[in-house]
Amino acid sequence: MLQLHIRGIFPVYPCLFPDSGQGRTGLPPTPRRAPCLVHRLLLIPSWHRVKVAIIGAGLAGLAAAVELVEAGHQVHIYEGRPFVGGKVGSWVDPQGNHIEMGLHVFFFNYANLFALMAKVGALQHLLPKEHTHVFVNAGGDVNQLDFRFILGAPFNGLKAFFTTAQLSWVDKLRNAMALGTSPIVRGLVDYRGAMGVVRSLDRLSFAQWFLRHGGSQASLERLWNPIAYALGFLNCEAISARCMLTIFMMFATRTEASKLNLLQGSPHRWLHEPLVQHIEKHGGRFHLRHRVQTIYEQQHGDGLRVSGLQLTTPTGEQQVEADVYLAACDVPGIQRLLPSHWKQRYTQFAHIDQLTTVPVATVQLRYDGWVTELEKPAAGADPDHPAGLDNLLYTADADFSCFADLALTSPADYRKPGCGSLLQCVLTPGDPWIKAKKEFIIAQTDAQVRRLFPSSGGLTLLWGNVVKLAQSLYREAPGMEPYRPEQGTPISNFFLAGSYTRQDYIDSMEGATMSGLLAAAAILNRPAQLATSPAVVSN
Repeated sequence: MLQLHIRGIFPVYPCLFPDSGQGRTGLPPTPRRAPCLVHRLLLIPSWHRVKVAIIGAGLAGLAAAVELVEAGHQVHIYEGRPFVGGKVGSWVDPQGNHIEMGLHVFFFNYANLFALMAKVGALQHLLPKEHTHVFVNAGGDVNQLDFRFILGAPFNGLKAFFTTAQLSWVDKLRNAMALGTSPIVRGLVDYRGAMGVVRSLDRLSFAQWFLRHGGSQASLERLWNPIAYALGFLNCEAISARCMLTIFMMFATRTEASKLNLLQGSPHRWLHEPLVQHIEKHGGRFHLRHRVQTIYEQQHGDGLRVSGLQLTTPTGEQQVEADVYLAACDVPGIQRLLPSHWKQRYTQFAHIDQLTTVPVATVQLRYDGWVTELEKPAAGADPDHPAGLDNLLYTADADFSCFADLALTSPADYRKPGCGSLLQCVLTPGDPWIKAKKEFIIAQTDAQVRRLFPSSGGLTLLWGNVVKLAQSLYREAPGMEPYRPEQGTPISNFFLAGSYTRQDYIDSMEGATMSGLLAAAAILNRPAQLATSPAVVSN
């Protein structure tokens, strides 16, 4: 069983009036940061119950809803899809197969997501994996970054990088040179100061930064590219140095940060269901297949105020009104939703149109045996005796950068009697695959799986599925950080959430959760409290 112990809680800067000159909602100042526009007219007394309309039931919207219903407010969540979860969504097809929109890994440094899961009783649904990062190369060659060590961070990281066979000794030394001259070193004694330096490096790609500091091209290709693709669906030449170095900072300063978990089954059962039940228990209401088409507004003093929403629902067109509105959308969703004249009038909204997204395709392949069993290949042919690599897997030798055997890692929903592995492979970059036929994608992915695991040659592919997202995560390219909006907006009763909004993490489940907490705090006109340094231990 997992238990969460929060070692520290820090308040994020409180939301104050702009004419007081005393700070703002969100994070410490960063270069070229747009000013936070605070809501003079939206001061909610603790005794006053208001109606909040949340647009989008992804993790950002769910996290905000938990905070708002617990504060006693009336919350309605409107979701265009027939299920909650956003990019972490999952469902069951007519044949009983659990389908996911992506491969979702829960690192132990997801402090705010873990705290949210603990609150609703979902933390116990995580299955911790060995503290290693596993790289599978062509021909069944398996190497590791093995963080298991008697000493904690940063020493376990040094041990992992100097003992891995994924890099040559020359590349290891050059890798150490780059990381040793990075803000990570300062972060060991001054985390906040080091993060300020990391934010300033957003103008560079990780490859530019890494090579300038002595790192090698081989290290990028064999080690860092698979990790970058797994984090942001971009390679090191395309991803911001800020994004990668943020992760490195956490891994170097927190022993448990590099350890990971997967859910024991599909997200809709083991993550979303407890969240929905908690929200509904506190009076919140969900409206699925309710897609917002139009935002109505009215003049209020010198500014604007949202007065209602026009929705398309299963029973026809509908208008709803609320006191407060929170748009918890992804990038394409918020770009479509915002009225064009808002973008012309307010820089914060115009900046959102500068953000772009990356495509991704997720492939599921079910076999009649255990694909990743390498020690005893004969055992892999017996579907009734699970065997193989029970962890997240990276590769530099396939079009999918990361993958996992969900029948091993998350057996509650993905292991079927009489069947073996269910591989879930993330094709990145996704651009070449979005227009390809499902059958072609499945065949190509299966062929690459067999090149990684030659011992699987005798196994039969029983079933395959492809989920394509032409617009997935926002593209964390160099120079994009200034365009990420804060959760408060110039519209007095309109707020934003989503992992693309400004929060001190990457576009991820943790980033989405943080954005929802920041948005709720802005609505409630109180300092946000974000969890830091979670220590998650097994009993």
